[in-house]
Amino acid sequence: MDFRIYEYLSVFIMSWLFVYGLTPFIMKLANKINFVDKPEARKIHLKSVPLMGGVSVALGFVLLCVYDVAISPGRYFDRPMIGYLAGSVLIVLIGLIDDRRGMQPFVKMLGQIVVALIFILTNFSFDELSMMFGSVFITLPLMLLWMVGLMNAFNFLDNMDGIISGMAGILGLGFFAFALTNTTSSNQEAMALIALISLSFAGSSIGFLPFNFNPARIFLGDAGSMFIGYFLSSMGILMARYAGIKYNDKLFYLLPVLLLSYSIFDISLVSYTRRRDGRHVMQGGKDHSTHRINNVLGSVKVTAAVIYTINVLIVLTSIIIFKIGSRELLVISTLLFAAFFLVFGRKLDQVPIVIPANQRKVK
Repeated sequence: MDFRIYEYLSVFIMSWLFVYGLTPFIMKLANKINFVDKPEARKIHLKSVPLMGGVSVALGFVLLCVYDVAISPGRYFDRPMIGYLAGSVLIVLIGLIDDRRGMQPFVKMLGQIVVALIFILTNFSFDELSMMFGSVFITLPLMLLWMVGLMNAFNFLDNMDGIISGMAGILGLGFFAFALTNTTSSNQEAMALIALISLSFAGSSIGFLPFNFNPARIFLGDAGSMFIGYFLSSMGILMARYAGIKYNDKLFYLLPVLLLSYSIFDISLVSYTRRRDGRHVMQGGKDHSTHRINNVLGSVKVTAAVIYTINVLIVLTSIIIFKIGSRELLVISTLLFAAFFLVFGRKLDQVPIVIPANQRKVK
């Protein structure tokens, strides 16, 4: 156990320091090749900002995952691990192309589907998929909807300095806590690997945060935000699998929905208000929950702190529920958070926002 604690600490610290040390070089490279995000009406920054932060975070994560496997004779680059890392690299490449040249929404979504399929089909057999929701033809579309939906949710939510890089660190630590609380004598190696992967992700995200916090000196870009969505959605699926197995209760598939509920709330709020107001859902704007909170508080830093606090409370609630193992508590807590987000969303909907002229509904 002492060795395991040392291993956890070393991986977290190394991923943190690696990304913290790498990011300034990525910033210089991005500026040199003009890989920058320029100001425009729907954005809040007033000058060009390097746009390759996702490379820094993903590189730290992938290299530390390789280290996680290499340091232990009991771990291997097997099919699930290779599929997981391949999906990570591919989603970053898709995001980089989108950041550099732009990409049609359909083409980007097709890429997200391919990435999700790589993860799902390398980590689950058809028998496992059939057992989860009764049929592979139900389970596979639900998993694809979950993963593609969250990749886009975090892509949407990456609209203000430090928001999702901070959230990613908090949620990554949440998955680490889940792995610790789920560890038994029969699954300790599998949970140790999930714990290490989660710490690699959390450390990489937190190592990037000082450069991304307001005022941001580098952005994640689509490469970073979709990578974060990929990691969190895939870990959510693994969380559902192990939670369902532990309690022999498929109701515990709700656990990752609760854990990642803030991102679900934000994309739901934006999608609903844009459709209601006659605007295209995929068209960017300053109408996210983050923008509305910032309009009330008048501070990007305080807005980030509010979002972090909400996510810390969600993570703590999720882990406590899992530790207790009460399905009733899980349902009640999920409904309470759903009610909170419904009321919170109605309040935020009343906050005045700026809608660019080209997005206003023509009467």
